[in-house]
Amino acid sequence: MGQRLILSINSVSILKSAPSHPNLASTKRIMPLKTAAAPPETASRKLPILLFDVMDTIVRDPFYHDVPAFFGMSMKELLECKHPTAWIEFEKGLINEMEMIQIFFKDGRPVDVEGLKSCMRQGYSYIEGVEVLLDDLKKNGFEMHAFTNYPVWYEIIEEKLKLSSYLSWTFCSCKIGKRKPDPDIYMDVSNYLKVDPTSCIFIDDSTRNVEAALDAGFTGIQFKNVELLREDLTHLGIHI
Repeated sequence: MGQRLILSINSVSILKSAPSHPNLASTKRIMPLKTAAAPPETASRKLPILLFDVMDTIVRDPFYHDVPAFFGMSMKELLECKHPTAWIEFEKGLINEMEMIQIFFKDGRPVDVEGLKSCMRQGYSYIEGVEVLLDDLKKNGFEMHAFTNYPVWYEIIEEKLKLSSYLSWTFCSCKIGKRKPDPDIYMDVSNYLKVDPTSCIFIDDSTRNVEAALDAGFTGIQFKNVELLREDLTHLGIHI
């Protein structure tokens, strides 16, 4: 890829990749998106398009905050006991909820799936200030999509927090069968949206995921908090 430009603003980095191959998007095979509606016509769209990670970017992630306590463990103990790939396979839609629960722990111990889901549901909440930001962006006519690694339990988030009031759950790993930072998924997204990657701003709390977006030609912002995100978007010309 082209030269990477890193602009540091108030201790959070806006990362932008300057693509040297303008036709790169057209060279990648797009994987069909199973349930997403067709994007609007490019000519009538307001650019850039905003692509949001969900967990710990928009929504508090209870896996790190609440789930260890649900199992009576520390996070270290939970990571040592759980199956190394079960959740990833669940996120990619390769196994269903029951299959995931059956192998959640390496030793096959039973899991109270309804209790776990209730724990997760209680823990889902908007990160402070983010819902107001999403509402401001929506009022200003920006197209926004979730671009997130998450299983079908995203429906629990939607039921509780109504994220679809602000953005579309278009790019969820359980629908696409791929997870960030798989390089192919970024090109699939830009191809599906029918825009050049430079017309997309990707926002994620994960450095690794942002760097993969940069390598694909996207503009990326690593999320720290909503105040810094507002400043970073303003620097990129998004005044709300």
